[in-house]
Amino acid sequence: MLVAVLPEGAGGLLRPLADDGTPAGPEQRVADLVEAVRRTEAADRPRWLWASTADVYPRLVRAGVRIERCYDLELAEALVLGAEGRWGQPRSLASASARLAGLPVPPDPPSRAALPPGEFQESLFEVETAPGPPAELVDVHAAQRTRVAGLAELPSAHSFPPRAGSMRTLIAAESAGALVAVEMGLAGLPWRPDVHDALLRGLLGAPSPVGGPPARLVELNTRLNEALGQRVHPDSPAELLRAFARVGIMLRSTRRWELQHVDHPAVPILLEYKELYRLWVAHGWSWLEQWVTGGRFRAEYIPGGVVSGRWATRGGGALQIPKVVRKAVVADPGWTLVVADAGQLEPRVLAAVSGDRRLARAAAEGDLYAALAAEAFDGDRAKAKLALLGAMYGQTGGNAAPALAALRRFYPTAWDLVEEAARTGETGGLVRTWLGRTCPPPSVTWREGFDQPGEGIEADTRGGARGRARGRFTRNFVIQGTAAEWALVLLARLRAVLSGMRAELVFFQHDEVVVHCPLDEAAEVARAVQAAGDEARRLLFGDTEVRFPLDVSVVERYSDAK
Repeated sequence: MLVAVLPEGAGGLLRPLADDGTPAGPEQRVADLVEAVRRTEAADRPRWLWASTADVYPRLVRAGVRIERCYDLELAEALVLGAEGRWGQPRSLASASARLAGLPVPPDPPSRAALPPGEFQESLFEVETAPGPPAELVDVHAAQRTRVAGLAELPSAHSFPPRAGSMRTLIAAESAGALVAVEMGLAGLPWRPDVHDALLRGLLGAPSPVGGPPARLVELNTRLNEALGQRVHPDSPAELLRAFARVGIMLRSTRRWELQHVDHPAVPILLEYKELYRLWVAHGWSWLEQWVTGGRFRAEYIPGGVVSGRWATRGGGALQIPKVVRKAVVADPGWTLVVADAGQLEPRVLAAVSGDRRLARAAAEGDLYAALAAEAFDGDRAKAKLALLGAMYGQTGGNAAPALAALRRFYPTAWDLVEEAARTGETGGLVRTWLGRTCPPPSVTWREGFDQPGEGIEADTRGGARGRARGRFTRNFVIQGTAAEWALVLLARLRAVLSGMRAELVFFQHDEVVVHCPLDEAAEVARAVQAAGDEARRLLFGDTEVRFPLDVSVVERYSDAK
């Protein structure tokens, strides 16, 4: 059963819907929306339909209400627009309703990221959108169902289109992920400020009393000036390039990979400075003061925030916690952390989606690269890994070429899949993941590698650098996006299993999940994680030889996970 929800102040409107999305009863205006949802959830466990989980669910969670299922209309609208070739168009309820009525489509409201810095933390999870008429929500949802049903009939730009009915699975998984994102953000990752402070002092020295660089950075800056024989700001690439040029060393950049080949006493000093400076800026004392409260690091997670379907965050850098700082992630007394990491996820996804039988047999083993090496690379594991990653990421030249030739010979079906995805991208076409998430068209800004900002790429049907760059993007989009779907389904299934326990999901990053639980629940949680991973495999890929093993660690500190 579906129940449409429109919040209005402390109250709101509820409306039951039939299986096909049409109204199945009258609207019910309630004075206390939280209590109304609590009672309905306990009695009927419906799937709640609302415009945005991020705008409604935090209020329920803070009041102690946990729901089982929802349908996030905005997330669904983004997915369906992408599949229809309209990636990036406004997805809000107001925008979708205007589009349905043939009216001018308003832009989406500004994101929380647009808020002034001083207002961001106070506004976390507090942005509310003005509700429209109840009919808008019901009508847009019904239209979405019709559009989803028609997606299977769309002409495919690639031989790897969404399968019939898979978009419904993707919408359900994305909506479940939105519930997890809210719950994780409000629960927070256990964090010890005293441990974090001790780590910073040990690496950076004493903090500056006036807010400048800490003692160790000041010392390294002084030594760098002496080594170069001139005063330089080490965080200014332009100054560094000029300073090295004056001592006879011409550099194209100050990136680590170029500096580490330079024989000069200033280089090790600069490399250490850059590493510590990055720690101070990204996870120093200011970060600790702003983001850790009550012994918890509370980030705002954005499901589907990256074009591949991977998550993003707003502020806090939750998905980029350096290993050294993870020592501050410590379980509460009497509790522990269950950390699960899916090893070699993307190569295993390639084996599953391509249907390459030989590669699937190799992916049935514990170490995929070792199995490949034994079969096709004379036992050379490093060469097997280079070939497989090169095929997925488009690293086809140099030392990778001989390994790729062997991969093409032994696993032609897998090779053909990524090659066709690349050719489609090079000529401006669209590719899709296993469940139907569609890549952006070449005319909009996209992210090569997905996690780094990139320039807008235009289609180049004649090939060339831009066409090849887009080919690398689409080649990996199919695999990385499907890996994100597997992880999302795992997360949804694990959330369902943990619902009757004290354990709580506190962190999720690409192919890794962290559960904070009492010590006496650790073994059960570890089994639940493994079972959820296997359920995700069966739900997405059915009867496949490919396995997705999870390395599970039960640890007190996040940094101790293997």
